[in-house]
Amino acid sequence: MERIALGPDAIGVSRLCLGAMALGAVQDEELSFAILDRFVELGGNFVDTANCYMFWIDGCVGDESELLLGRWFAARGTRDEVVLATKAGRRPTFVGGGMDHSEPLTRERIGAALDESLQRLGTDRVDLFWAHRDDRDTPLEETVAGYDDAVRAGKARMVGASNYTAWRVERARNIAEGTGAAAYTAMQNRYSYLKPRPGTVLPEGGHVHSTVEDLDYLANTPGTALLAYSSLLSGAYVKKPLGEHYAHPGTDARLAVLDEVAAETGATRNQVVLAWLAAHEAPVIPLVGVSSVAQLEEAVAGVALKLEAGQLARMNAAA
Repeated sequence: MERIALGPDAIGVSRLCLGAMALGAVQDEELSFAILDRFVELGGNFVDTANCYMFWIDGCVGDESELLLGRWFAARGTRDEVVLATKAGRRPTFVGGGMDHSEPLTRERIGAALDESLQRLGTDRVDLFWAHRDDRDTPLEETVAGYDDAVRAGKARMVGASNYTAWRVERARNIAEGTGAAAYTAMQNRYSYLKPRPGTVLPEGGHVHSTVEDLDYLANTPGTALLAYSSLLSGAYVKKPLGEHYAHPGTDARLAVLDEVAAETGATRNQVVLAWLAAHEAPVIPLVGVSSVAQLEEAVAGVALKLEAGQLARMNAAA
């Protein structure tokens, strides 16, 4: 699988990032291991999780994904082959709490959260440590300092911002520059070919959808990239209703062109969407969660698909 450079040390990450959110919770251990094994076999090396996945599922507390990955690393000896990312900021402060009870991104809590994650993951460091949300109740200076502590301690190689707007990332980077701290080197937001209506509130709590301005910012900020989560809209391109927040004329126009390009290439809708994402001027890394090995193989073929200039132009022009 093709790789691109990420961060100040130009770490080579696969063109597709495997989202491990459901592994160990929705997918059982046997299937989770099979997905991870196949991902590595296909040349993938970038795996993303969080310290809260999936606390909202009955019987889960948020440890499940990290613990599953820790067992897989121990069983396969693959830790050094994987660029591992995890997050802090959305774990409820008590069992049974929801997003309204998310942990703060204070300096103290960031350090404690990372130590807890490392124990579950069975490792001494992560490669990318995310702020899972923009905690407006904590001074940004303190959050930046907390993530810098992780890098200085050798527990994280680089840090990133998930569910932030570009201006807040830039403000954090300015703080980091002024204090000599580690700067955010990546953004992780919701992003796909179809766009929700402007101003609509997505039903998935806490999601921030990246904008044209975000992509312009990343294209002009060397070393950064966007990890695009919900890049396939949780299956809505092929099997689920899109929902009221995507009900506008632009959706119909984009789907018509998407189907034209899929017919021309012989690819699936999902594969064309992933190819479109990978072709952006700004580095965009699709983040995909799968529920089967077959879905993983389809996604890997999607990021490898090269669309013609005319096809990209038609997809970009549809609105």
